[in-house]
Amino acid sequence: MNHHGRNDQGSTLNDMENGIVSSYEDDHHQNIINGNNNNKGESYGLLGGKSGCRSPQNMSSSLLRKKSDPILVSHVRFQMLRAFLTNLQEVILGTKLAVLFPAVPLAVAADFYHFGRPWIFALSLLGLTPLAERVSFLTEQIAYFTGPTVGGLLNATCGNATELIIALFALQQKKIDVVKYSLLGSIISNLLLVLGTSLLCGGLANLKKEQRYDRKQADVNSLLLLLGLLCHILPLMFKYAAAPGIYVGNYTLQLSRASSIFMLLAYMSYIFFQLKTHRQLFDAQEVEEEEEKAVIGFWSAFSWLVGMTVIIAVLSEYVVGTIEAASNSWGISVSFISIILLPIVGNAAEHAGSIIFALKNKLDISLGVALGSATQISMFVVPLSVIVAWIMDIRMDLDFNILETSSLAFTIIITAFTLQDGTSHYMKGVILFLCYIIIAACFFVQKTPLNNAALFNFGPELTPSSSGVLTA
Repeated sequence: MNHHGRNDQGSTLNDMENGIVSSYEDDHHQNIINGNNNNKGESYGLLGGKSGCRSPQNMSSSLLRKKSDPILVSHVRFQMLRAFLTNLQEVILGTKLAVLFPAVPLAVAADFYHFGRPWIFALSLLGLTPLAERVSFLTEQIAYFTGPTVGGLLNATCGNATELIIALFALQQKKIDVVKYSLLGSIISNLLLVLGTSLLCGGLANLKKEQRYDRKQADVNSLLLLLGLLCHILPLMFKYAAAPGIYVGNYTLQLSRASSIFMLLAYMSYIFFQLKTHRQLFDAQEVEEEEEKAVIGFWSAFSWLVGMTVIIAVLSEYVVGTIEAASNSWGISVSFISIILLPIVGNAAEHAGSIIFALKNKLDISLGVALGSATQISMFVVPLSVIVAWIMDIRMDLDFNILETSSLAFTIIITAFTLQDGTSHYMKGVILFLCYIIIAACFFVQKTPLNNAALFNFGPELTPSSSGVLTA
């Protein structure tokens, strides 16, 4: 028995899993368990992790994880093989969504053997579901070694990695409508579907309890979402305010690019606000008995994260390249697939975790999942896509057209009204969920084809449709 109370076999296995961990970190974890945390600069939130390391998205995804059994690999003779199998067990088999991992090689095989393109799309979409959850797990593992600030930055940039990668590949193929649709769908899905079902299920499960949450965090996210909405509305209103016959495409594009820069600055301010000056607003208030700690080493987590990102990039390319074929084969519009199906499948793990926390009457975490993801998409992924398109000489603006922008405006406004009093009940969830169903029905019946990207993404001297101004 060593000084941590573990047997020699368990100690050796943990050393292989976690790499070299300093004695300071071990003592630090022990102090937390014993209630002797004297570090004034760090507060510890739900599940025992550092509040800066574990975002609500991480906590939500953690509910779908499985505890691994070290005995399964402890009898392997070769140390390097044993370490590899331990990491493989934690990363691949450590999630309840592992059953979907076979979709990844099947999607690659379907593309290699030229199966039907709708099959490639469906398999790629299924394969992205566990990969998105595993990216959240790996960023959390890295955060245990880097500290709360770097961990918070990782969560702020990698929390919606799947949506960002899909957007970048759609930009590369000059499918601007797919970029706009998928990002718009992520915001609407988080605010209406995720939040709505969480409030509905949580309200039904806690009928005899008063459900309350901290309004301060919700207010900050609502303000950022309203700022993002303003940046979407102004380019749209710009073209309607112009005199007849005046082409305002270039002005709309310039306004969108300038707005995107300010949106990114606002998001950076939000990260500083969240991680430094007002961290207490975002810290979970409850502490579980069990202390969470890293289960794989830093370099192992980093290597797996790079590998997972590459696989997500491959599947994202498949999704973007086959989305129109799937639309034609299934008789469903590209707008419905991008706005409704992609966000549901891509964020299934976080969605399920948010509902589970709501059932446990922990609405602060559920709100953190929904509002945090929506804010990250609106204020980081959307403007970053505009800036990247600018670098690639692609004319993407913030004009999402009248129907899409109106749906976004209605979504943000009704969400802000829903969260204004700091209390919840199942009727609020019913209303938000029904709003999502109605919006989904709207895009289901809409059959507007995609713009022909080949005609309008090469330079400024183009037809008016190049900026999307005349496509509303």
